[in-house]
Amino acid sequence: MNAPHIRQLPDYLVNQIAAGEVIERPAAAVKELVENAIDAGATSIEIDLRDGGKSLILIRDNGCGMNADELNLATQRHATSKLPDDDLVNINHLGFRGEALPSIGSISRMSIKSKPHDNDEAWEIKIEGGTKHNPTPTAHSDGTTIEIRDLFYATPARLKFLKSARSEYGAVKDTISRIAMAFPHVTFKLSHDGAVKMTLTAQHGDAEAQRRGRLTAILGKDFGENSFLVLAEREGLKISGYSSLPTLNRATTQYQYLFVNGRPVKDRLLLGCIRAAYMDVLHSGRHPLVALYIDIPPDMVDVNVHPAKSEVRFRDAGHVRSLIITALKAGLIEHGQVTSSTLSRQTLGMMQPQSNTPNLPYNRGASPAVPRSYAYPNQQGLGEKRQDFYAPLSAQTPSAQDNLGTFDPSARYEEIDETAPTIKSPLGAARAQLHENYIIAQTKDGLVIVDQHAAHERLVYEKLKNQMDAGDVASQGLLVPEIMDLEDVKINILIEHQETLSKFGLSIEPFGQDTIAVQSLPAALGAKVNIPKLIHDIIDEITEHETTEKLKKSLYEVLSSAACHGSIRSGRRLNADEMNALLRQMEDTESFAHCNHGRPTYITLNLIDIEKLFGRR
Repeated sequence: MNAPHIRQLPDYLVNQIAAGEVIERPAAAVKELVENAIDAGATSIEIDLRDGGKSLILIRDNGCGMNADELNLATQRHATSKLPDDDLVNINHLGFRGEALPSIGSISRMSIKSKPHDNDEAWEIKIEGGTKHNPTPTAHSDGTTIEIRDLFYATPARLKFLKSARSEYGAVKDTISRIAMAFPHVTFKLSHDGAVKMTLTAQHGDAEAQRRGRLTAILGKDFGENSFLVLAEREGLKISGYSSLPTLNRATTQYQYLFVNGRPVKDRLLLGCIRAAYMDVLHSGRHPLVALYIDIPPDMVDVNVHPAKSEVRFRDAGHVRSLIITALKAGLIEHGQVTSSTLSRQTLGMMQPQSNTPNLPYNRGASPAVPRSYAYPNQQGLGEKRQDFYAPLSAQTPSAQDNLGTFDPSARYEEIDETAPTIKSPLGAARAQLHENYIIAQTKDGLVIVDQHAAHERLVYEKLKNQMDAGDVASQGLLVPEIMDLEDVKINILIEHQETLSKFGLSIEPFGQDTIAVQSLPAALGAKVNIPKLIHDIIDEITEHETTEKLKKSLYEVLSSAACHGSIRSGRRLNADEMNALLRQMEDTESFAHCNHGRPTYITLNLIDIEKLFGRR
């Protein structure tokens, strides 16, 4: 058998192979071209799609533009203006490989029109399936317009794997949204099949104001109102951005956005940091909405580890991880006594008057004018009768109290001095207990509804967690050590973290070649724990995220269960002193606004909003 001959691949095939690495779908082409526009200094970018980008991608920008020679050079492989010193360590631009334009041109019909700001001439260049034509004069305003038709027509195999036009459009919109979050000073306009789908105007003000405005425009008003500023800086590394309150969450990590030096990335390490920070305030597969911006010296991060530049590698990943978790936890602690305003709006929405209620006319003045048919008998004036309804129960006449009937056991009222200082406290003074589970408290400007079980669950959980964090983790020795055979690499991982694991009550020792012995476990885990599964989970966690959070999370879950069972149960009656004591303990506890499962412990209703329900405003 003759050996195959080695040959040089033709340029068009080389470009198609490169396109397969960089351009896997229309969204990838849009990403590369929009990043080029931003690198060119554009402040306004328009994207127009047809058929999800499969038949047409049109991108216009007002960037610096290119002359004929630059157009000709830009469409050659590995031609770029973004590495002036041939330094792959200090990269300060989004696109720097010089592969996007020739790669896209090799699999589509592409034309580029461009005009520099300081030049009176505009030029156009066309590429069809890798065949490039010479630049020709054209008419065009300052900036660049790139038109891509029939993407992947030259590589039909890749075309078969594209999804529906709706799915491809969704991917493009997500890509534009991520880039727009990183560059709030740029205006973006996205159209699909002739209809404008998204317009994001440039934000003004300082960096924080610009980011909050852009994030609110993309993620919605709820995020803008129910997120807190994340800010931390250490040794040249800066973490900034916004993260949602635990009571504003989603079922997936889809709404977690990460940026490194302005570059949108998807990094498992960084997502793991978010999960670790919210570990004891969000359970059961719920995830916060987060947008984090990491600014780091270019020589401390490698952005050249993935063809699409969607992944990065940090020189000191532990330092980055520590600062992210610290910044998020600090924000959670600072805002741990606040619930999402969305909850209050939803509650007020549910309290809207029903259509089957009596349609009694009223005026918005202080004294409603009631028709004679609705008036009371001439036994008492309307104004005096009205005062009875608004007076405290203790101040009503015996006849008025008799007309109210007896209280249902599920609605208990405790008379409390209205001048008590507790009414000025954040959670106010307890007024009643409903259905043996909900405490109604009056505040200075409204009322608060407290879930007594969820609130006490948070109090118990924080107490148990503080004991564990202080090192009071009881260890229980095994009568017969658990012997496990592991690969030498995995054993080395465990031995390297042996001291940290022992602080949580897990004792591991080498036991011959390729074997370890588990000598003790945290007593809180009980006797039915699956030891081999726990050890393998810990190894996987360390390998993937370089942390021992898995064991800590397991212990937190045990504490969560213990707090749930050890807290005040629903259905237990509380007197006024007990209710107020619970409110005061909540106010003295960090993160009291939500239980350890992420559910709210209380809901605030503003007096103004309540009065609107009754037409008093």
